[in-house]
Amino acid sequence: MTPDDVAHWMLTEVKRDGTVYQDVMASAMEDKFGEEFVPSNINGHPSIRPDVLKIFGKISKESVVWVKSDKAWRLREPHDEPGRQQP
Repeated sequence: MTPDDVAHWMLTEVKRDGTVYQDVMASAMEDKFGEEFVPSNINGHPSIRPDVLKIFGKISKESVVWVKSDKAWRLREPHDEPGRQQP
């Protein structure tokens, strides 16, 4: 599997569920693709590799937003502000 494959899988998951929380996404990614794509961050929590997130950002730029307060990705809604990050 490549980072591109994993990023496309992420997009499929968001499209299927509507909203996906970062911790749930990381756990499912580790189960499906292995630890290689889910290293531990400085606090010891699972994180998603930056190269995967970069590709995911490019392929989902218009369709998915990041809700920082929820630590979740969700499908863009008509009332959303421009840009990726939403309040």
